[in-house]
Amino acid sequence: MQSFIFDAHLDLSMNALEWNRDLTKSIQAIRDREKGLSDKPDRGRGTVSLPEMRKGRVGLCVATQIARYVGLDNPLPGWHSQEQAWAQTQGQLAWYQAMESRGEMKQITNAAELGAHLKLWENAEDTSSLPVGFILSLEGADSFFELACVEKAYASGLRAIGPAHYGPGVYAFGTDSSGGLGTKGRALLTEMERLGIILDATHLCDESFFEAMDHFSGAVWASHHNSRALVPHNRQFSDEQFSILIQRGAVIGTALDAWMLTPGWVRGESTPEKMNVSMENVVNHIDHICQLAGNSRHAAIGSDLDGAFGTEQSPYDLGTIAGLQKIPEILRKRGYAEEDIDNITSKNWIRFLMDAWK
Repeated sequence: MQSFIFDAHLDLSMNALEWNRDLTKSIQAIRDREKGLSDKPDRGRGTVSLPEMRKGRVGLCVATQIARYVGLDNPLPGWHSQEQAWAQTQGQLAWYQAMESRGEMKQITNAAELGAHLKLWENAEDTSSLPVGFILSLEGADSFFELACVEKAYASGLRAIGPAHYGPGVYAFGTDSSGGLGTKGRALLTEMERLGIILDATHLCDESFFEAMDHFSGAVWASHHNSRALVPHNRQFSDEQFSILIQRGAVIGTALDAWMLTPGWVRGESTPEKMNVSMENVVNHIDHICQLAGNSRHAAIGSDLDGAFGTEQSPYDLGTIAGLQKIPEILRKRGYAEEDIDNITSKNWIRFLMDAWK
């Protein structure tokens, strides 16, 4: 078993509040409580809980806040004002704080805290009662109803921001939309750079991505993004975009959403078994980044597990988040050295953060 895994994208608070999952319980207990529910496609099929993370030695994650603002012409689900979206993210923050108060989780905001948390996990033979570390990230910046919100969020521990999610956003355009950052988006990047907040390029549409790369000089990563060369779709990045990120020193986390792992997935019809989507597909995307970079220093895990999907849209051989432990063995079979495997499973993210938080 790999001694430590760092997962760079988990929507924990969304699952706790909007899916109403008690993530302190076992996976089986959560699934059992959802028997008979059909309000969401992944009911009874969740893959993430805090005990399951400990079981898989996933001791650190980038954990999100997320709340989309939608105007009258936006058909996506979301909040009808930015202030409502802000309130939703603050409720999510309150959940993380409650988990920290209970000793279930530990917020990480700087290099010293990161080093202490790593020492705690690396020296422990039994991790079943250790707090799971989390670095707070905002997926889609719509909830900033005024620019002053950015500094308020930073004071609460926010350390990474993805300006857009799906569709048109207040500060950028995301997946399945097109357009640049504009004045508001560039102002957001300026404030992020001033505070030292990491730019998460995930979900940015092509126009917003290239504009962001031109206007942001701070640390940038792609927390959960796969390859357009392997699975053609605007949600994925092209090799040109990946090359720019690699040149910027970014780390790119591979997502485990099945439709992003294989071409031809049809939502509502395809299944992981029928499409033969396994953890091998995950490693295909990891390997693609390594081949582009010429080394293992830019590829990592950013699973997005339980990001509005469960086992019905995950690799068929995953089961739960503890199944991330299958990645090292697949890499070994493909000839990856132990140093490279350590880089991919945790050390790339850790090195990136230590550099960003100097």
